[in-house]
Amino acid sequence: MNGISSNKSAHGRSAHQRVSRFAVAPMIDWTDTHCRFFHRQLSAHALLYTEMVVADAIIHGPRERLVSFNAAEHPVALQLGGSDPEKLSRAVRIASDYGYDEFNLNVGCPSDRVQSGTFGACLMRTPDLVGECLAAMREAAGETPVTVKCRIGVDDQDPETALDALADAAVEAGIGTIWVHARKAWLQGLSPKENRDIPPLDYARVARLKARLPEIFVGLNGGLKTLDEAEAAMRKSGFDGVMLGRAAYQTPDCLTKVDSRFYGAERPDSFDYAALIETMMAYASGHMEAGGRLNHVTRHMVGLFSGQPGARRWRQILSEGASRRDATPDLIREAFEAVDLSGNREAA
Repeated sequence: MNGISSNKSAHGRSAHQRVSRFAVAPMIDWTDTHCRFFHRQLSAHALLYTEMVVADAIIHGPRERLVSFNAAEHPVALQLGGSDPEKLSRAVRIASDYGYDEFNLNVGCPSDRVQSGTFGACLMRTPDLVGECLAAMREAAGETPVTVKCRIGVDDQDPETALDALADAAVEAGIGTIWVHARKAWLQGLSPKENRDIPPLDYARVARLKARLPEIFVGLNGGLKTLDEAEAAMRKSGFDGVMLGRAAYQTPDCLTKVDSRFYGAERPDSFDYAALIETMMAYASGHMEAGGRLNHVTRHMVGLFSGQPGARRWRQILSEGASRRDATPDLIREAFEAVDLSGNREAA
């Protein structure tokens, strides 16, 4: 099982339910279990999301590989893709045994694969079906929260009516948390990558949704590059939470400040990067003993130390060395020794 232990304790679920003021977005090919373990070492409280997993894959595929995770990842949410209420219900029932803290329905992904399956962002066009899917997931999830992540609309939809219709269907289904990527998705004419940047951001539209639904948790996603930007958006528009995607992945050091800035945790004088390196070496060792490769782990770490002296050498050592067949976890320490943190008060 690649050194990853599943957590099938119902106690684990209830113990980690909390207000998710900050989350790292679900990102296909990025937020796998190794990424989440690494991010958890940087923040104890941030809500971490899996990559989107299609309901059919959980029902018929290698479910242990798809949905098992390391217990250290809590709080962690499973994002599901699908448009069949019965299949989504079955997938939630299966995944419930693994102890997730939240189940989330993807109503925002614009990829061709998702469109061919008539789910993801396509579901913005069918809010009634979204409501049925969410209601089925809620019934299967028991006490575990079910949430939805959506866009403000797709193609030629009017975001004023499209987002309200989706949100109202979710609320009617008993959903209390809506994460909104504050852009349209253009399913015709733009690639998934272009859909992350080209459609203009419209935070004001999401703010109007929050004002209309004051009792519902509305979280903002899209275009947030720093914690300062995220906090400013929350203060200005009253969002209940913020979600960073690429910024959290590409500059993961920012996660070391999440607990103090978003959860009121006492901020230590410094972050112990040396202890982080030892933890990641031990984790990588376990993964490799189970048959995995070093670069499965280190590919998520290359953005660490961005802007620090030696960061380029850190990236170079990990990127070039970790894919070698003879690579060992000691490579992580070797790369760390190239980084100069003497002038960084965040370093231990």
